[in-house]
This record gives sequence, C-alpha cells and structure tokens, in this order.
Amino acid sequence: MQSNQNLPQRVAIMGVQVDPWTMEQTVERAREIVDSGSFGHLIGVNADKLLQMLDDPWMDACVRRCEVVNADGASMVLAARELGTPVPERVAGVDLMGELCSLAEREGYKVFLLGAKQEIVERTRDALQEKYPRLAVCGVRNGYFGEDEYDAIAEEVRSSGTQITFVGITSPKKERLIERFRELGLTGAYVGVGGSFDVISGAIPRAPLWMQRAHLEWLFRMMQEPGRLAKRYIVGNARFMALLRREKKRLKEASR
Repeated sequence: MQSNQNLPQRVAIMGVQVDPWTMEQTVERAREIVDSGSFGHLIGVNADKLLQMLDDPWMDACVRRCEVVNADGASMVLAARELGTPVPERVAGVDLMGELCSLAEREGYKVFLLGAKQEIVERTRDALQEKYPRLAVCGVRNGYFGEDEYDAIAEEVRSSGTQITFVGITSPKKERLIERFRELGLTGAYVGVGGSFDVISGAIPRAPLWMQRAHLEWLFRMMQEPGRLAKRYIVGNARFMALLRREKKRLKEASR
C-alpha cells in the first residue's frame, strides 16, 4: 500500500489546493483512512465548486479541511494544464464510487448509500450488488431531510458500521452533513458523489465516452436537465473562464 507520505503534495489551481493524484492513488488514500479508523472527507472540485468557494467562506474552509481534494471536472484539469500545474487525470465522482466499491468488495468493507429519492438509492444498491456480488451494503437512506435531522442520521450511519459512505446529495447540503459527521466523531471515508446515484441506478444516462474524452460531459448533463443546469453551466463556465484568463495574466506579469 502506498503511504500517504509518498503521495504528491497539493498544488494550487486558481487559489484552490488540489491533490494531484491519480484514481489509483485516491483509492489507496481511502484505504488508509478506513484501515486507520480515522475520518476522511473526500471531495471533488469542479468549476461550480470553485465558484461556490469564492462566494461562500464556509465552503472555502470546508474544502481546505477535506482529507482528499480531487480535480473532478474537465474544467479543473484543463485549467491546471493552462496554468502550468497539471494534475495527472480527472477523478470523477461516479468513477471513484465504482473503484471504491471494488475496493470494498475485495477488502470486505461495509458501505452506506445516502441520498437521492428512496427508489433511486434502492435501485443504486441493487445495481451495485449486481456488479459487485460480494459488496456489503449495510444501509441505504434517501436524501430528503432537514438540518434538524443531521444528528439522527449521523447515529444511523454510525450504528450501521459503515466504513465507506457515499453521499449523493446536492451542494452545499452534502458538505454540511459530512462535516457534521466529523464534528460528531464518526469514522470512515465519506465521499460526496453528487448525482452519481441517478447514473448508477439508470435514472439518468451518462455521457457517451467520446463526450467524456472531449471534455463535454457537462454539455450532455445540461441537455438532460436544462431547467436545472443551464444557468449553472452557461453562466458558471463563463465566469470560470474569465477567472482563468485573469489568473493566467497575473502569473504572466509575476514572472516578468
């Protein structure tokens, strides 16, 4: 097992500290967290998350506190390349979830699925157990609850014995929930996976491989849910690109 001490140190991409790790290195770090009995918040940063960090001091502090910060989004990988601090690859939440389920099946770790509608999370469980027959899913729970229920949910998660918990809830609710788990002393790896349950359950298709490789998965998602995602991607991507141009200019002037 690769020690955390041997992993590449974080790099700054537009002011965000990101772990420049491969998928394999990220999975090994999750294994370390589970085996040590500690707590780990694994988060993926894309253009939307970076903008959230700029607008919300709490989110900025949360991401900086996370034990693993991956570049989840072609925007971050491309930005890193443009700024001369490349990361080895994109670590997408849905792909990381699959790799961690494979790890859990091999190592006998228990997993908990938290988020989405009850029907979707149950279908996600069924799909995962079909793909990973020896995967131990110790609990499923929908994502429809208020902040006043966080502590009760934390107790449900704790008592399940989970070692890897996937949280398929929108931001910033999922980050606030996971950080509450930290405050309450839970252990294990907690992975924010956004809409991955919808994809794994078959409720929403994933972009074709050619679109993923062409860094157009965001466009496919927007086409699937234009009412919810059009503003986020069109306005957000334009703002992100403006920030990237500003950062490139700043670095160029600083190097003179």
